[in-house]
Amino acid sequence: MKPSLAKGTRDFTSLEVSRRKYIINILQKNFELFGFQPLETPSFENLSTLTGKYGEEGDRLIFKILNSGDYLKEAKKFSEIIQNNDYTEVREFFNEEYDEAPSKDDSFAKVNSTRLIPYISDKALRYDLTVPFARFVAMNHGKLTFPYKRYQIQPVWRADRPQKGRFREFYQCDADVVGSESLWQEVDLVQLYLKSFAQLKVSVTIHINNRKILSGLAEYAGITDKLIDFTVALDKLDKIGKDGVVKELFERNISQESIDKLDFLFNQSNDALENLLQLKEKFVGNEIGLKGVEELEFVITQSLNLGVDLQNLVFDITLARGLDYYTGAIFEVKADEAQMGSIGGGGRYDNLTEVFGVKNVPGIGISFGLDRIYLVMEELNLFPEEAASNVEYLFANFGGEETSEALKLIIQLRAKGISAELYPESAKINKQFTYAEKKGIKNLVFLGEEELKNNTVTFKNLEAGEQKTVSLEEFLNS
Repeated sequence: MKPSLAKGTRDFTSLEVSRRKYIINILQKNFELFGFQPLETPSFENLSTLTGKYGEEGDRLIFKILNSGDYLKEAKKFSEIIQNNDYTEVREFFNEEYDEAPSKDDSFAKVNSTRLIPYISDKALRYDLTVPFARFVAMNHGKLTFPYKRYQIQPVWRADRPQKGRFREFYQCDADVVGSESLWQEVDLVQLYLKSFAQLKVSVTIHINNRKILSGLAEYAGITDKLIDFTVALDKLDKIGKDGVVKELFERNISQESIDKLDFLFNQSNDALENLLQLKEKFVGNEIGLKGVEELEFVITQSLNLGVDLQNLVFDITLARGLDYYTGAIFEVKADEAQMGSIGGGGRYDNLTEVFGVKNVPGIGISFGLDRIYLVMEELNLFPEEAASNVEYLFANFGGEETSEALKLIIQLRAKGISAELYPESAKINKQFTYAEKKGIKNLVFLGEEELKNNTVTFKNLEAGEQKTVSLEEFLNS
């Protein structure tokens, strides 16, 4: 069998793992500086926990896990019902109403096979870290101290079409606060984004909007009943352009009159506060729209007061992020100097724990896309040398007593936190040189008969090509 990887997944070499750790360490340090505590949740959840939280398109991208045992038992039963053309049994099987009886010639897959999913799968790989976090908060509500601030760095899975910067298995690095409605949380999360990316030396722009503004726009255009259709289409603006969005709005049965009223969305100025002022004029008498403008105005104004450049914090009125659970601020972060999708995003989700039976737990969170950040830093050559985890010293193996003494010295170096290893075989020195060079080891150490006699160590810096002989004491203390 020819070995292969599942589509949308990757192996990581030692260099890649070290560089990923470099990013994670910076993010983790900043999360803790901002008062967040670590949390981990299982890699899979009950399917019912995840479905209905990400919108229609998001639900389709959830990786379902087939039930163990004879999971096709129910499917076979349904197939027999179809073949017998028993309309009554079909309805009873799904406890649903059908517009017409299925044909004998139809396979059960054609009769809306998505209805079969609950019968063959009751678990799924997590789609993101936010919904599992909300589930955790709901389950541990009486034990937590609010506001509760947690960070989480774990992989997630999405059945998406793989392409550059889009994988089926990838890491998210999240920071969330629950139990606070204060808009200062939004202001602080802007600071967390900017501080973290500044340390990674990635120049970014934070795009910000408010879900209440989108609700206000739907009310303004007379399409309140089609808010989700509107935001799902608008969220694709970067991918399909204005014409594509307009076409999709038509396909979702939004009238030309409503689309014409929303045309100003595609012609915004670069001045965020000016655009908000324009919205205030259009939202006269529109309570939810005005509330969104007020909230966003506060976040932008306070961020500017803290020294944030308006070029780094952009009000993007078309930013929708098609997740059904956002209720207030919405964030999306893009790299300024690389062609890549968003490398971060998030928002406020004041009602998410309600679906788990716990009310009045407002929340807000942001996510850093580790894999895309890595690609941006790689493209821009931003990884420092120390991000590579290379061995400091390789000890040449001369065999016999020299090898035993070399191992004693290696143990002393490791006790000082200095990486060192012994070439495992007493091979030709050229072979040991080649091994060191290919592994990127900085120094090759010679502890031969002469060195043991004189209580010295000879080592060669493979990068500079310089060779030195020093006393054993000097070597250990250098």
